[in-house]
Amino acid sequence: MRFEKQYSARFALVVLAVAWPTVGQSASQDPSPAIRIVAGIEDPVLREVVGEVLERNPGVAAAEGRARAAAGRAPQVRALPDPVASLTTFLESPETRTGPQRLSAGIVQGLPWTGKLALKEQAALHEAAALESEVEAKRLTLVTESRRLFYELAFLERYREITEEFRSHLVQHEEIARARYSTGVGGGQGVIKLQAEITRIENRLLELETRRVRLVAQLNALRDREAGSSLPVPPSLLSSASEVWLDLGRLVETAHRYRPELATADSRIARAEALVRLAEKDYRPDFKVGLTFTAVDPRDDTPGRLQPPEDNGDDILAIQGAVTLPVWRRKLAAGVEEAIELESAAQEAKREIEAAIEATIGDLAQQVPLSWRQLRLVQDLLVVQAEEALESAQAGYITGNLNALDLLDAEHVLFEAHTAVARARTDYLVGLAKLEGALGGALESNKNTERSES
Repeated sequence: MRFEKQYSARFALVVLAVAWPTVGQSASQDPSPAIRIVAGIEDPVLREVVGEVLERNPGVAAAEGRARAAAGRAPQVRALPDPVASLTTFLESPETRTGPQRLSAGIVQGLPWTGKLALKEQAALHEAAALESEVEAKRLTLVTESRRLFYELAFLERYREITEEFRSHLVQHEEIARARYSTGVGGGQGVIKLQAEITRIENRLLELETRRVRLVAQLNALRDREAGSSLPVPPSLLSSASEVWLDLGRLVETAHRYRPELATADSRIARAEALVRLAEKDYRPDFKVGLTFTAVDPRDDTPGRLQPPEDNGDDILAIQGAVTLPVWRRKLAAGVEEAIELESAAQEAKREIEAAIEATIGDLAQQVPLSWRQLRLVQDLLVVQAEEALESAQAGYITGNLNALDLLDAEHVLFEAHTAVARARTDYLVGLAKLEGALGGALESNKNTERSES
């Protein structure tokens, strides 16, 4: 109980850290797909590990940085262009009727055609939204991959337990076979065969450890830990498998609602639409307005001193304006065509994403029930049959009707049956993890609905 409370408290902090970018959003909005899936994980250790991956993964941090950088682009493009200030000092002051001009200063402000800045801002905001959705997609991928690695580690742990138990049985049988051989009851071939099998099993245990180290390093890389960092794997993790009822139509509908890749595609389409409207507005002129000040000294020549002109030495203040002339129509038309092609490409990209999602869900919706049927087959039939065969072989071995090789064969069949159960459970749980990743959400609500409809 203390163990679960500890992990629950830490997980709450992880969820808060991951969900922090969305704190300011409306409370009615759905949480991110990754958070929904992590919150639905029943095992506290697995939930903690996956939450840590979301919190610490450097790839997610880099993607979040790119999204924040893109969000900072919108206020830049929405602002007016910087005004241009100028200062002119005359090396030889031009003489005018009212006196020599000493210097001239001015400031000019560009004014784009109405709506251009707003469209640039919209395009930037849509691009930032697309990058934020890509962050969610990366989180979702990491949740699925970290769950897969963790289930594979659980399989290796269970496989090691089964192998250790098998080895223990073989050692016992080898001792009995040697004792029987020393008394002249059994043959030496069985002893040699059992010893060879024990050696093979010990080699397999070493291979399992090598595979475990590799998987631990991969999972630690995802959670930004050292390759050799400890990683607890509950031995009971694989026993949590339970059957689910799936409806393909509802699954596809759920994926269309939650998959962040579709949100990315929608944002890219909206950005392209804004760029099309912006390119069309390039046919409209932009303006410039300015203010010019010219400093004028009083006339100091003889006529000017004897008969000063009206406004003698008065400074000059002027307003200026300018307008761009969008006369290069071929260039403007090419810009519109480019934007239209970008919009078309964005729409086709969304269709491709939808097709890929539907294909993945369709495949997994068939694989998961088949994996469950395979699990039930090996667990309910193969293991039972292997246990009965072993009991029969043990009885025959005691009575002398069977030799050590027959007993070894029966033990090996049971070992393979237990291994097949562990592998089938792992494949089933991995399939569920992939399916939830393909949906962008947990299957719990779908399971309850499907059961009630069944």
